[in-house]
Amino acid sequence: MIEKWIAEATECDFKVAVEIKKPKSWLKSVSAFSNGIGGTLFFGIDDNQNTVGLPDIQGDAEAISRFIKERITPIPQFVLTPFQEDGKDMLALKIPAGTSTPYYYKADGIMEAYIRVGNESVAAPDYIVNELILKGTHRSFDALVTDAPRKDYSFTLLEATYLERTGLRMELPDYCSFGLADKNGMLTNAGRLLTDQRTVFNSRIFCTRWNGLEKGSIFDDALDDKEYEGSLIYLLQSGCEFIRNNSKVRFAKEAQYRVDKPDYAERAVTEAVVNALIHRDYIVLGSEIHIDMYDDRVEIVSPGGMFEGAPV
Repeated sequence: MIEKWIAEATECDFKVAVEIKKPKSWLKSVSAFSNGIGGTLFFGIDDNQNTVGLPDIQGDAEAISRFIKERITPIPQFVLTPFQEDGKDMLALKIPAGTSTPYYYKADGIMEAYIRVGNESVAAPDYIVNELILKGTHRSFDALVTDAPRKDYSFTLLEATYLERTGLRMELPDYCSFGLADKNGMLTNAGRLLTDQRTVFNSRIFCTRWNGLEKGSIFDDALDDKEYEGSLIYLLQSGCEFIRNNSKVRFAKEAQYRVDKPDYAERAVTEAVVNALIHRDYIVLGSEIHIDMYDDRVEIVSPGGMFEGAPV
């Protein structure tokens, strides 16, 4: 059963024994697996994957079930399976990704949610807990309705871009249809991100063209830097323009025309910046997207982790 697990990792944790006096040592992994992509706890195996075994497998199985029911809230789904390796009794506790997040460890006068970071189970920071709450209620940040009336804000850039791309004018019902406002005319977070006014503090991009191959590698190393804030459409246009303005363009001469060969394909740049803007985590306060250009590459960093805690 443990052959494919060669070390503790995001989806696997080894425990020598079922700690009865200090159950938090393994219950926090139960919380972390439930809040993430799931995982398996192996009891009776040390950190070096040596089979130690459990002296009272039935008693340990009952203790595991009891502690999970008493100290993890809400109670997660789990499958507890006994097995033998090298003639020694062990237990595998398989925990799938939960649908009622966040799952808290609630005992010892504390109530904490845990997440998996590499091979460790750590207390989730506030913004992660907020994400887990949204996930558990089957909502997303962009769909949340705010207290901002649509009529108090302008969408000139959005409407002009929509007309240019589709040949159609945006009407009031379109805002509700596209999830930018509710039927009462109140903006969602998605709507706030597309207003001409800056209504979401984190909606910004920092762009820098560095001199060399690393930050700070050369004196006076910032050749160009810009900070943009506002509508997502404005940020997309500005980010792409910054990369284009700081790129070199070679060309090949043909018989009657020339073929431009920029450092970075325009379509690839657009896709990369779009992904950074759309998939970034806007719950992370005091954060922004960074576009860093070097002599040999472009790096785009977007706040947040992989979807639902999935490993890279």
